[in-house]
Amino acid sequence: MNLQIKRFLISATLSTFLYPAISLAADAKTVKMVAKRIIIDNVGLMTPESIEYYAAEDVYLVSNINGNALAAEGNGFISKIRPDGSVVKLKWIDGTQNNVHLNAPKGIEIHHGNLYVTDINQIQIFALPSGKQKASINIKGSTFLNGITSGNGNFVYVTDSDLTAGKGSYASSGSDAIYKVWPNGKYELIIQDKNMGRPNGIIASGKELTVVSFGSGEVYRIDANNKRHAMPTPPKGGLDGLLKLDDGRLLISSWGASALYVLNNDNTYSILADSLDAPADLGFDTKRQRVLIPLFKLNKLVFLPL
Repeated sequence: MNLQIKRFLISATLSTFLYPAISLAADAKTVKMVAKRIIIDNVGLMTPESIEYYAAEDVYLVSNINGNALAAEGNGFISKIRPDGSVVKLKWIDGTQNNVHLNAPKGIEIHHGNLYVTDINQIQIFALPSGKQKASINIKGSTFLNGITSGNGNFVYVTDSDLTAGKGSYASSGSDAIYKVWPNGKYELIIQDKNMGRPNGIIASGKELTVVSFGSGEVYRIDANNKRHAMPTPPKGGLDGLLKLDDGRLLISSWGASALYVLNNDNTYSILADSLDAPADLGFDTKRQRVLIPLFKLNKLVFLPL
């Protein structure tokens, strides 16, 4: 299918000339605004993978892998960042602490007073607002738990992106799956299929799920009977984060395009923002109406007002 590509933001190169960088802060951190983007840099982030808006405190929570994404080294951490880019506490939840079990945190989700964190083959659960650990759930058979979203009840859905250690890099483990996880430690395998294309970002709407895949670059819907239905595929893959706007449009981050795609309601794709190196799991600030984007490889955050 030929998909019409509409660009409704100018490229970052041109933007730099039309909208010079504005320094909003100095010293230990750098906060810049370039063509409506706020860029947070040099604050100590270490491989930021996911970001979530915590409305109760008006702050952002950021997961930091801090090393090998598959290594259970016990040094991952969760940062607490203010909307202006200043740091409340870099290692608010710190895997090196004796009372914390956290290795290589990826997707995070706030749900029913808990912070859920995907962590290799485990789900870590922390109480809010204290940040104290409540549970560590082993998901048998999983290898790379990644995307996470709230369910319609006291549970979350989690994707397994099918990665394991390979020669010099990563390899397929054949564990592509989606799980349903409860805070009491119970979990259920919803669907497992090696042809899911390494599922990553996920959102739930009632009993239906929408998923983007990092490996195959597919977008698909999973119905209440766990059947997959193909949706329009963007021009480039490496799909990671997924958000649904109130008007029904989907925002999808793409490593392949170094961009943030919009899947419009007429099934066409637009590019909301480009020149984003390895944009990972997306968050959304409902107060300021801004998209929150971690740049996985650059240890930066980008805040993009809609």
